Amino acid sequence: MAAQSAVQGRQGGGGVREQEIAVEQRHLDRVYRRLEDKIHEVEFLMSDAAQRGHVGTPGALAERDAQVYRASVHLNRLNSEFEDFLFGRIDLLRGKDGKKGSDGAYTSVDPADDAIRADATADIAETLHIGRIGVLDTDYSPLVIDWRAPAAAPFYRSTPVAPGRVVRRRVIRSKGRRVLGVEDDLLRPELTTGLPVVGDGALMAALGQARTHTMRDIVASIQAEQDMVIRAPAASVTEVTGGPGTGKTAVALHRAAYLLYQDRRRYSGGILCVSPTPLLVAYTEGVLPSLGEEGQVAIRALGSLVDGVTAELYDEPAVARVKGSLRMQKVLRNAARGCLELAPGAPETLRVVAFGRRLELSATELAAVRRAALGGTAPVNLMRPRARRLLLDALWRRTGRRFDDTELAAEERQGFDEDITTEQDFTDFLDAWWPLLEPRTVLAALADERRLARWSRRVLTPPEVRKVARSLRREGVSTHDVALLDELAALLGPLPRPKRREADPLDQLTGLEEVTTYADRLEGGRRGRADRLEEERTEYAHVIVDEAQDLTPMQWRMVGRRGRTATWTIVGDPAQSSWSDVDEAAQARDEALGSRPRRRFTLTVNYRNPAEIADVASTVLALAMPGTEPPRAVRTTGVAPRYEVAGADLGADVRAAAARLLSEVDGTVGVVVAMGRRAQARGWIEGLGERVVALGSLEAKGLEYDATLVVSPAEIAEESPAGLRVLYVALTRATQRLAVLSTPLDTPDSAGIPDLLLP
Repeated sequence: MAAQSAVQGRQGGGGVREQEIAVEQRHLDRVYRRLEDKIHEVEFLMSDAAQRGHVGTPGALAERDAQVYRASVHLNRLNSEFEDFLFGRIDLLRGKDGKKGSDGAYTSVDPADDAIRADATADIAETLHIGRIGVLDTDYSPLVIDWRAPAAAPFYRSTPVAPGRVVRRRVIRSKGRRVLGVEDDLLRPELTTGLPVVGDGALMAALGQARTHTMRDIVASIQAEQDMVIRAPAASVTEVTGGPGTGKTAVALHRAAYLLYQDRRRYSGGILCVSPTPLLVAYTEGVLPSLGEEGQVAIRALGSLVDGVTAELYDEPAVARVKGSLRMQKVLRNAARGCLELAPGAPETLRVVAFGRRLELSATELAAVRRAALGGTAPVNLMRPRARRLLLDALWRRTGRRFDDTELAAEERQGFDEDITTEQDFTDFLDAWWPLLEPRTVLAALADERRLARWSRRVLTPPEVRKVARSLRREGVSTHDVALLDELAALLGPLPRPKRREADPLDQLTGLEEVTTYADRLEGGRRGRADRLEEERTEYAHVIVDEAQDLTPMQWRMVGRRGRTATWTIVGDPAQSSWSDVDEAAQARDEALGSRPRRRFTLTVNYRNPAEIADVASTVLALAMPGTEPPRAVRTTGVAPRYEVAGADLGADVRAAAARLLSEVDGTVGVVVAMGRRAQARGWIEGLGERVVALGSLEAKGLEYDATLVVSPAEIAEESPAGLRVLYVALTRATQRLAVLSTPLDTPDSAGIPDLLLP
């Protein structure tokens, strides 16, 4: 009978659908009434905590502030307007035991031996609703199970082959407080339970939705192999590989939310999620707030990983290969030390007066002192005190003073050091002779071709020196320059911090050094404590690297410094790598990760591309990485990719093709061109509206659109040694339609199919 109900529901039993929507609406109404009660409870707690401010003891003030802060965070979560706040339901058989977990649900995974009767009938013993945060009723029974809770795992992991206790899985679509629809999967169709089954399946319904320019969370449609990654223990390094459309980025972000839910105290040190481009950051930054998490996760592009720096430029491939290589370590080390000699007006001799006579160190002696000071491994700025001490030693030897009494000698030397170091001439000399260096200053010095040639002797070739120096003379910094600045920051060390103000005597009398209130933290444009901590944070408790295959060796060193004691999640796909020397990158990655044990997962299913598009992309994959198995597409649309050949006016043809795609899909259209054509392409589509965007091939990584127009595949493939892999990425961005516009460089056949895409 259950199977018959399923057929009736799927074949358009409108009455059944409306009845089931009404059932879920009643439950959602009950959930929101309970949320309103919880909001009132928290507001009372905040009011009560505010009264504690009238008690003037330090303990009462601190307790008040902590309580208000915790309550306000909870209130903010309760007040959040989630789309699809309640999105799932599972109906379960009776379990093997009657144990309940902390979330109020039964913990048993397998059904009881007698849960299914001999005549294949069974009763539903438990129904769980899955949502973005957990909600309990007044009796502490679950109205909503947090999607990250153990009890929610069967919603994602159960399949018809291994259903466990799950009989029916339902995805609920809602907006605000209104239920819009339901989609069911019957996991035990052989049982008679009386459950109606509505819709065509939750996954297919989710995949068919139109895209926007921001990433949608997949919390309602996570599949079993994805859930295994999200819930994997975080004791070491979790490595995830998978082809285009397998959900790697979404899985990484959902994993961040899951880790915070599992052990918020452990990850209070922050989670860093590194993305390759600002476009991907903008695309993904709304996912975590939609999952009920924000503030503890920093999503940063590689080009903005160094505070105060935002990279907006891209280097040409030949320059990028040099700047990203580990060879730059030696070049930068030489530059960091060599820049000490470049200070304008640096003195060649040191003259001071002591014991009534003038003492002098020559240029040769000063050079020897500098070499001795630089003989260590400490950062250059932190070697300055050592250089100061060596200068004093050299000056003391110039005095020629000798003492038989050790104590008298030590006292005399101490007085000598104090006299010299308080002389303005000496301090002025030290500032000019050993200046405190900043990374930008040293990087700017590399723009001088002669200096760069000297510091990179036997490391870079003359053509490489010319190209790198030329790239550094332009305004702004590139994404690869940011890794160089970070390396220089490590080589130079921090600048001395300003001295802290002396303690106020009143503070000592009251015993209060600093008490901040919740209102204080909201001052200055509501700039909270989390924001200030983020600016000061240089290391994290967990690091997630998205599109890891694209990181250069120098970028791996930069990311590695932020996760020296962290656990890691690394997601990527070697077939999509835009970095040419994969072995060198692997060496730098292994150095960043250290000896931590690794757990590996592979995602095998392509949920993004229909088979018609995936087949075209697999043709390029076979050229880029022979023998690599592409992920399996789970759906077809019946719409084949369209091939066109550009005429004399490429811009007009691109515009016309983009406009045609806009008329064919409800969502977004991406126009992907070679990196050198980005500015041109933006001009070509100007005025077509916000649904269409033009981007360079390297910027397309991780993004998806309803339709994609790829312009001149051959031009994309030839722009770098990794061009075929970059083209593979461009061809796998579309969820519905793909159009390819060829130029003469593509040598298209009579049907307009470029030579690279011929099967």
